[in-house]
Amino acid sequence: MSEQSLFIPKFFENNDYFIDEKVNYFKFGNTYNIFNKSGEQVGVINQKVTSWHKVLRLFLNKAMFPFLLEVHNMDSDLQVSIKRGWTFWMSKIVIVDPNDKTIGTIKQKFKFFKPTFIIENAVGKTIARITGDWKAWDFKINDANEKPIGTINKKWGGVMKEVFTRADKYYVAVNPDYTEITNKITIISCAITIDMVLKNNK
Repeated sequence: MSEQSLFIPKFFENNDYFIDEKVNYFKFGNTYNIFNKSGEQVGVINQKVTSWHKVLRLFLNKAMFPFLLEVHNMDSDLQVSIKRGWTFWMSKIVIVDPNDKTIGTIKQKFKFFKPTFIIENAVGKTIARITGDWKAWDFKINDANEKPIGTINKKWGGVMKEVFTRADKYYVAVNPDYTEITNKITIISCAITIDMVLKNNK
């Protein structure tokens, strides 16, 4: 199937994603709402945490724990899931479609306050790299040829400047000229969940 004929969910047709963390002090899992540049909510990210994981988190480092992040559109349709198993170091994170088919992986390289994420497609070919400064919340997304194709930061304007007034929000922008559809789904999936992935590796 060609890139031109491949079906892409409407959620991934956007090039601008504003991520808004919703703090819930009575739950262990995180929830993030996702907006487009017009201020319309287009999706939600939920972290699934089982009951026994909640108990074990009281005694063990949460960086060791498996995690599951699910991205849904506003019709509650699952768009993509991001999974990691038990780990004692930085292990491979898997991105799967709604049919549980692997579409890509994320590998994190350790750099103090300057994490690097290597994004690969389903056959293990590097398609992008996210690098930046976690403390300053300024990341760059480059393709496999080191060409800039997007950014992740806490800078925004227009209608979203009025909506986002707190520091725990962030903005993912992908170059509209980037047309490799399958890769775009994988790259966006990594970019919009980067805060959760970083928190689960702390």
